[in-house]
Amino acid sequence: MQIDVKLFTLKKRFPLKISYGTTAQTTNVWVKILHDGIEGWGEASPFSAGGDALTTEMIYSCLLEVAPTLAKFSPYERHRIEKVLIEANIISPVRAAIDIALHDWFGKSVGLPLWKIWGLDRSTIVSTSVTIGINTPDGARERVRKWLEYADVRVLKVKLGSSEGIEADKQMLLAVRDEAPSKEIFVDANGGWSLEDAVTMGKWLADLNIKYIEQPLAKGKEASLAQLKAKQPLPIFVDESCFTSLDVPDLANSIDGINIKLMKSGGLTEAMRMVHVARAYELQVMFGCYSDSALTNTAAAQFSPLADYLDLDSHLNLINDPFCGAVLQSGRLFPNDLPGLGVQYRATSA
Repeated sequence: MQIDVKLFTLKKRFPLKISYGTTAQTTNVWVKILHDGIEGWGEASPFSAGGDALTTEMIYSCLLEVAPTLAKFSPYERHRIEKVLIEANIISPVRAAIDIALHDWFGKSVGLPLWKIWGLDRSTIVSTSVTIGINTPDGARERVRKWLEYADVRVLKVKLGSSEGIEADKQMLLAVRDEAPSKEIFVDANGGWSLEDAVTMGKWLADLNIKYIEQPLAKGKEASLAQLKAKQPLPIFVDESCFTSLDVPDLANSIDGINIKLMKSGGLTEAMRMVHVARAYELQVMFGCYSDSALTNTAAAQFSPLADYLDLDSHLNLINDPFCGAVLQSGRLFPNDLPGLGVQYRATSA
């Protein structure tokens, strides 16, 4: 099979600030696998999950290096390809792009969308949240208003963990709630709290009927999660602390759910494993994203009927997304009936 790679830059409508950085645009990598006249598409996006960043340069050079090694395989040999990439210690966004492209190729080869191949029920898909980054109270209000004007939003995920402390977090959260009193609100601290602050915020947020808190403690502080869980009432989800299914068993007794992202996990194959392992430990699952285009978020939407929560909004915040696929309907991101991922290319002028 032939593997081609191409860089493309995505520009955000609203820059996103979280506890460890702000992004206004990213350069991602489009991966195309060609075999028997069928093209499968995948995407790799750079990210930092509370540690060393996986940059576009690292991803692109790694893809160029690994492509000749994979040329001898057929897209039907997904298991062998995954094994080769893992044994070679290939970084997760590269594995993700290849795995997504292989799934897209297979779906196109049999003429079916992935959700139908997996026998999933699209009617069970829950609403996706859209993200309100760290901001001033007035800035957060404005961001909420713009989101509500732009899209049919039902759920807001508010980024907390401000460098100004939890009082700033509280004022921002209250501003969001006041601006959108009928919307469900989730909270993600991206590891920006100490244990003491996380206990305080958990109790305060519970009184406001917030659904859960995500990644309250920094990556590397997992030993304190059990203590946090015992001292505050809200369910705890982890993101930066959980990359693959191998991370789940050690976390299971200290958390209530995991956030699965295709770039972290290494693709749809491992993400599906994570779902099953999490369910075996009676944990809930969320599907999230980084600075991904509609290509990756449509890939995640293919198995989104398996999720309790969805945060697949990054492509909704782009002014020049070159792809279209899953469609936002009544707050829910629905995959279409086209084969494979159901993603199409569109020209952009931005």
